[in-house]
Amino acid sequence: MHQKTKSGFPATLQKLWQSNQEESSAHGNGQLDNQSKLLLFVNVLFITAGALSGTFVNVYLWKVKSQFAPIAWFTLCTHLAGSLTFWLAGAWVKRYNKMNALRLGMAMSALFYLLVLVLGTNVVSYAAALGLVQGMAVGFFWLAFNVVYFEITGPDNRDLFNGWAGLLASGGGMIAPWISGYLISRMTSTKGYALIFTLSLILFVVGVIISFFLKKRQSEGDYSWSFAYHSLRQDANWRWAFGALAGQGLREGVFGFIIGLMVYIATKSEMTLGNYWLITSAVGLVSYYAVGKWFKPQNRQWVMLCGALVMSGIVTLFFWQVSYATLLIFGVAVGLAYPLFSVPMISTVFDLIGSNEESAKNRVEFVVLREFGLDAGRMVGILVFLMVTSFSTSPIALNWLVFLIGLGPLIAWYCMRKVFARVSVDAGGGKRDGQ
Repeated sequence: MHQKTKSGFPATLQKLWQSNQEESSAHGNGQLDNQSKLLLFVNVLFITAGALSGTFVNVYLWKVKSQFAPIAWFTLCTHLAGSLTFWLAGAWVKRYNKMNALRLGMAMSALFYLLVLVLGTNVVSYAAALGLVQGMAVGFFWLAFNVVYFEITGPDNRDLFNGWAGLLASGGGMIAPWISGYLISRMTSTKGYALIFTLSLILFVVGVIISFFLKKRQSEGDYSWSFAYHSLRQDANWRWAFGALAGQGLREGVFGFIIGLMVYIATKSEMTLGNYWLITSAVGLVSYYAVGKWFKPQNRQWVMLCGALVMSGIVTLFFWQVSYATLLIFGVAVGLAYPLFSVPMISTVFDLIGSNEESAKNRVEFVVLREFGLDAGRMVGILVFLMVTSFSTSPIALNWLVFLIGLGPLIAWYCMRKVFARVSVDAGGGKRDGQ
C-alpha cells in the first residue's frame, strides 16, 4: 500500500507532481528535466498500447477477409483523418490547453479498441470508418505531443530526447507484440484477439491518468488556417523539409502494414510474427541507444544518408525471395538503420521550427505543416498500392511496388540535404541560419 497524503494522492505520486511543478535547469545543460521524462513515459505508454494490438489489427482484418484492400483503406482513412485532425485541432491547441487534446487522443484510442471488440468479425465491413476513428485519435495525440515536445526541449537536448524516445519505443515495440503473439497462440483465436485489444484499451486509459501529471500548457496568439500554404510558398527551407517528410511518409504508409502482414502470410503464425517484432525491435533498441549516446548534431547529414541507403537498398532482398528468413534480414537491417535516418531528420525539422522567436510562436502551425508532409507521402504511397494491387497481386508486381516505394528514404535525404546546407548546428548545440 502507498502512503497517502492529505490530498489523497499516494506519497510517491504527490512527490512526482510537486517535482513537475519546479523549473529544471536541465534544458540548458543538455539533460532532460522531469517534464521531459514524464512526456517520454506517456509516449511509451501510447506506443506500447498501440504495438500490443496495432500489428494484429491488420492480421485480424486479413483473417476475416484475405484481401489487401480493406487493410489499405483502413490505413488510408487513418492517415486522412489524422491529417485533417491536425489541421482542425490546431486552433484548439493554439488557443486552449493542449494537454486536453493529448488526453482526448488517448481516450479515442481506447474507444477505437472498444469498437473493435464490439464489432468482432464484422470489423471488415467498418474498416474505413474505424480508420477514421483511429486517425482522429493519433491526430489529437501527436499534435499535442509534438507541440509539448518542442516546448520542453531545445537544440541542446533534442537529439537526446529523440534517442531516448526511440529507445523506449523500441522497447515497447519489442515486448508488446511478442506478448500478443504468445497470448493469441495459447488461446482460441477470437479470445486471444479480444484479450490483447482489451489490454490496449486499459493501457490507453492509464496513459490518460498519467498525463494529468504533465503541466498545463497554453499557447499564445491566433491560429492561422492558411499558414502551411503560405510557408510553402515563401520559405525554401520548408519546401525542402516538406518534400523530405513526404518521402519518409511514402515508405511509412505502405511498409507500416505490409511487412507485418507479409510475415503472417509467410508463416501463418501470430507467435512467429510476435517473435519477428521482438527480434527487429531489439535491434532497433540497441541502435537508438547508440544514436542517443554518440550521435553529434554536426554529423546529421551523413548519419541520415547512411540510414537512408541501408533502408532503401535492403528492399532488393525481396527480388530474390520472400520468406521469413529474408523478411527477418530486412527487419534487422531496418532496425539498425532507421534511428540513423529518423533522429537527424526529426531534430533538424524541429530546429527549423525554433529558428527564431517569430517561428517559435507559430509552433502549432509548423507541427501541423510537418504532419501534412508526412501524411501526404503516406496517402500517395497507399493510393499507389491500391491502384497497383487492383490490377495485379503477382509477386513480381508487388516486388517492384515495394522497391519503388522503398526509395522514399533516399528522396527524404536528398531534400533534407538542402535543409542541412542552410541550417548549421554549432559545437555547443546552438543553431544559426546558414543562408
